[in-house]
Amino acid sequence: MKRTLFKYFVELTGNPVSSSLLKSFTTSRLSQPLVRPFSTVYHINEEEMEYPLHHYKSLQAFFTRQLQEGRRQIDDSPNTMISPVDGVLSGMGQIDASQTFLIKDHQYRLDEIMGTDKQASPYKDGFYFIFYLSPSHYHHFHYPMTGELISRYALGGVSYPVNNLGLRLGQSPFSTNHRLISEVQTPYGKMAIVKVGALNVNSIQILNASKECVKGNAFGHFSFGSTVILFVENHPDFTPTVHLNTEVKVGQPVGEWIQQ
Repeated sequence: MKRTLFKYFVELTGNPVSSSLLKSFTTSRLSQPLVRPFSTVYHINEEEMEYPLHHYKSLQAFFTRQLQEGRRQIDDSPNTMISPVDGVLSGMGQIDASQTFLIKDHQYRLDEIMGTDKQASPYKDGFYFIFYLSPSHYHHFHYPMTGELISRYALGGVSYPVNNLGLRLGQSPFSTNHRLISEVQTPYGKMAIVKVGALNVNSIQILNASKECVKGNAFGHFSFGSTVILFVENHPDFTPTVHLNTEVKVGQPVGEWIQQ
């Protein structure tokens, strides 16, 4: 029962009015008594948090907590791509020539997610990775590779949940949710980092507008439920290094460009 209640708080609902009310509650001090039970229900590792539980004055403040410095080891090999988030790798594969691929029993076109065929074209025949962040996860996102930010834009007006229920029942949730896309030029080609927000509220927070992207550096966080999709430009030497449906952490290699 508690777990179901907390999921409503952090993933919101399909109704904009109730979502607004839930947001107001979770960001207020009225929600502070729920911080400890939330931590207990989701087995949060309190030893790695930046501050002790009593520091967080609202449920959302706790949900968006940072980690102690050094708690995530960043693989600094120049030819590896790291996970941008703590989460579950719920989807992965090569994008076929017709720009469609299967995610949670739904077919999605690359151009729908990226906005236009022109924006999607660099990633044709490339790779995709989908990371689902549950309420228990650390909700900041980091750069998976070093490079230069070449574009950042927002898409989507209608939102559906990004949890499994939303993926089953929503109408193409990845292409209609509010999402923020960051494209990075890396030494191995382009990479798109697609942050999919929660329902009915702007839940994606960006830390700065710098064009310098440093592998492992945090550049924003989610205020409510979240999913991150990576699109990697096709490269003959690129290969994934993780298995589908595995738990990953920021800094862990998930792909590499094999050096000849």
